[in-house]
Amino acid sequence: MRRLLSTFCGAALLPAVLAAQQTSWLDPYRPVAARLLTASSSSDFAWRRLAELTDTFGNRLSGSDTLEKAIDWAVAQMKADGLENVHKEPVMVPKWVRGHESLELTSPVRQPLVLLGLGNAVGTAPAGIEAEVLVAKSYDELTARAKDVKGKIVLLNVPFTTYGETRPFRSDGPSRAAKLGAVGFLLRSVGPAGLRTPHTGAMTYAADAPKIPAAAIPTEDADRLQRLADRGVRPRVRLTMEAHFEPDAQSYNVVGEIVGRELPAEVLVLGGHIDSWDVGTGASDDGGGAIVTWEALRLMKTLGLRPRRTVRVVLFTNEENGTRGGNGYRDAHKAELPNHVLLLESDGGVFDPAGFAFTFDPAKSRAPAVSDRAQQTVAMVASLLSSIGADHVTDGGEGTDIEPASTAGNVPMMAHLDTGDYFLIHHTPADTIARITPAQVSKNAAAIAVMIYTLADLPWRLGHE
Repeated sequence: MRRLLSTFCGAALLPAVLAAQQTSWLDPYRPVAARLLTASSSSDFAWRRLAELTDTFGNRLSGSDTLEKAIDWAVAQMKADGLENVHKEPVMVPKWVRGHESLELTSPVRQPLVLLGLGNAVGTAPAGIEAEVLVAKSYDELTARAKDVKGKIVLLNVPFTTYGETRPFRSDGPSRAAKLGAVGFLLRSVGPAGLRTPHTGAMTYAADAPKIPAAAIPTEDADRLQRLADRGVRPRVRLTMEAHFEPDAQSYNVVGEIVGRELPAEVLVLGGHIDSWDVGTGASDDGGGAIVTWEALRLMKTLGLRPRRTVRVVLFTNEENGTRGGNGYRDAHKAELPNHVLLLESDGGVFDPAGFAFTFDPAKSRAPAVSDRAQQTVAMVASLLSSIGADHVTDGGEGTDIEPASTAGNVPMMAHLDTGDYFLIHHTPADTIARITPAQVSKNAAAIAVMIYTLADLPWRLGHE
């Protein structure tokens, strides 16, 4: 009986023993994580750097002088931080110029309305366009009223649900309306209701449709026009836009590194985009993402932490209206993509940190068990961040700037997550540092630093557990 009891007890303890063995590799990283968290939380350095970027240079649209000055500033600051191999990588970017724009209700009363032209849109003639507004709540309604569209300015009044669901109305709506004979296009802003703030963003003209002027208006103005139309009133507006393209301009991705102490050829990339739309100061989209990923390296450097593998920060150019920076990074580093271990992008705001989204196998070419083990490793690293609420790991890591390299090299992707109402100010004049606290910036930088340092220093390469 005593032998049987001993055997039973041993069997009962076995799972706990195995679990301890399976997680013991994390123990050396606990004090390192604590150091990074303490160093970041004890200073508002990163917030002050974000303030310097946004206060000094303001918004930073591709092709603008402010973007290029911000890029040169970033290079100088990275060198001052002691990062290694700091340099600029050239990329040609589109230069879209907004110019003067206005929208006026001319009937049933004459009053100005609020607008922001959509990125990449064409302008109007100098006198503008005055026409009746046809309001539609969906593509189905627009199609059903196709015979009434010719000569009208179409307002697509689709309420915001999620960015993924609603953004296509901005991207494709102008051409859908133009094919039916519309002379202009207005869009209910892609974002939740704010304080009469319009949201800009990129759109793309279809090759088989006329190019018509296109702009976004706030939810309040969209609903006003909707109510007028519902009462049988035929509202008229005058739309004036000077928007146009100029020749492509020279720009750059900014790169800085901490070179790995044992496996320098294996690289983990993290970054955000330094360009922004030409309204607000681009603090959340994406000055914050650029700064907190850069700050992760600065924290490592300050604490004398050099992981086994190279950690590389990239401040991408031209994410907003061309993605030339992400494509340029892929092309410049094509030969080394097989040695890229991970690509992380922070482009969803820097409010309260929530964790990470992770995609190990974008091409779905590897065994599911391998992906599961990699996901478990990431989840274990995230457990080091429970004190700041950044320990959640979910599927779906992606990012506009990192997807080209990920697709070309089948490199795992990670997205940094937070809990803020990002889309309330997304692409609006309200995107300023006033919405972000020093503690939020510090916590996000710390979360990224702990995650990236640990994965870069593992005794094994992520996905080879």
